[in-house]
Amino acid sequence: MINLQQVLRYRMHVQQLDREHGDVAGTAILDLGAQDTGPDGALWALAIRGVDTASLGGTGRGREGLVWFWTLRGAPHAYRRDDAAQVAAATAPRSEADASKRIFDAARPLKAAGIPVLDALDAVAAQMRAIVKAPMVKGEVSARLHEVMPEPYQRFCRSCDAVHLYEQPFRLSAVQAGLELEPDTSPPVLRPLPGFQAAASFADRLDPIRAYLRLCGPATVKQVAEYIDAPVREVKDHWPEDAVEVQVEGETRWILDADREALHGAEASGTRLLGPYDLFLQARDRSTLVADPARVKALWPVLGRPGAVLVDGEVAGLWRPRKTGKRFTVAVEPWRALSERERKAVVAEAERLAAFRGIALDGVAFA
Repeated sequence: MINLQQVLRYRMHVQQLDREHGDVAGTAILDLGAQDTGPDGALWALAIRGVDTASLGGTGRGREGLVWFWTLRGAPHAYRRDDAAQVAAATAPRSEADASKRIFDAARPLKAAGIPVLDALDAVAAQMRAIVKAPMVKGEVSARLHEVMPEPYQRFCRSCDAVHLYEQPFRLSAVQAGLELEPDTSPPVLRPLPGFQAAASFADRLDPIRAYLRLCGPATVKQVAEYIDAPVREVKDHWPEDAVEVQVEGETRWILDADREALHGAEASGTRLLGPYDLFLQARDRSTLVADPARVKALWPVLGRPGAVLVDGEVAGLWRPRKTGKRFTVAVEPWRALSERERKAVVAEAERLAAFRGIALDGVAFA
């Protein structure tokens, strides 16, 4: 029987949140992709795992060794640039049902018109590939697609007061077209990846099902499906043969056989300020991370997510950045009494965050 503390310490360790030094090549979360949402996104996720992000250079292609794509759930993720072709293959829908699930309501008009969703995604990717020959803002790409794609691919958007392509087909087709996202651009800028061609196969470590079980396990089939945004049946059909059952406080979950021993004996220590979309917080079993329903709502609100204070595998509170003019503070809301050592560790992480943002820390405000 595995307890929740063992699960959380395993995840902290396997996600390398107890690591002080590392590089892009050896950063495990890049197998699944580091979601890049908000100012403390993918690069902050690397920084708190010991990667010297300042050494990766400036913006755009200056981020040595990394590439950004819209992939799982249509969210922007950072990956190793060397893995780009395999990432496109690994994150593509595996069946018609899978593709339909991932694009939500965009599937309905395509089916009504007798257009298979997989074919539709290929058609969008082909047009995007033909349109984007140099860096291009998303809105311009959308406008060009509006001119060439037939009606079943498009919808009226109230917020834009215009007709354009459905959002999820646009995002999911971009990676198949070999279009990378320029980081730190708003609105997003897409650019062609030189010499790109999606791989015919991919390494086991890049398989989202296997990567989730390894990095966020033990997990159920439903939790994996929710993370990938794929049908449960699809995930079952591609379930790893080397996944084994374990009991987590009476619930049957799964983990890769190679990781079972580490689950029993994982030790992880350290304090980190997790970004709101850090992989540790993206696991679909939120009650494993935070038992109190009120705290679950506080950590994962509909809008304006805070970050989490992680102490030795435990989510010990919330944090939010506060910037007024040139003054930068970090507001911390502990969920329990922090020892003097733990408070000093939180302050040290806040200083790391300020350095990452390129601004001096004015202080840490503990609630």
